[in-house]
Amino acid sequence: MKTARLKGSDTAYTIGKILCIGRNYADHIKELGNEVPDRPVIFSKPASSVIGEGEEIVIPSWSSDCHHEAELAILIGRKAKDLAPAEALAAVAGYAVAIDLTLRDVQAELKKKGLPWDLAKGFDTACPLSDFVPAGEVADPQDLRITLSVNDEKRQDGSTALMIHRVAELISYLSSVFTLEPGDVILSGTPAGVSAVKSGDRLVAEIGGVGKIAVSVR
Repeated sequence: MKTARLKGSDTAYTIGKILCIGRNYADHIKELGNEVPDRPVIFSKPASSVIGEGEEIVIPSWSSDCHHEAELAILIGRKAKDLAPAEALAAVAGYAVAIDLTLRDVQAELKKKGLPWDLAKGFDTACPLSDFVPAGEVADPQDLRITLSVNDEKRQDGSTALMIHRVAELISYLSSVFTLEPGDVILSGTPAGVSAVKSGDRLVAEIGGVGKIAVSVR
């Protein structure tokens, strides 16, 4: 089982559902040539896809185009259903830095056939995830800078202020579809600048006030 740890605490959560939001930054939507959705686009990753600081990404042999997507991760701390946006942030235990790895070539082929994206998003090592900072230490989840560098070259540099659907809105919407449980993790989407990674690359994703994670590609 994979666990999510809160910094400065002995508290650990067994990771449950990893609910991911696609197309939540207009500039990222534009760079991939997608349409702006009228509601959050939801997909998921299994907990088995999580790796931590210093571990290695393994790109499956059946893909030749793996992309990085740096994201704010949200850890749910209590059972929640049908939350209003005004009460949604009270369900958050902590925030972390995640990298949503995507097999872009596999995803494109699946999308063309109208099939789910699981193969492109849920493979082993597809979710590098830092430890979580307690929610009370993040004054405003909509005022955080997200960056990602590959081999010390900055690729992504954005702000959670640019989200189309804000964190409280995402939690509210997701809780209307799924019962959220302690240990569930939400990946809130990525800003522009996604690009391919290859064997030997070193990735560092950072969110000011939250933390960072560094991983390499085998």
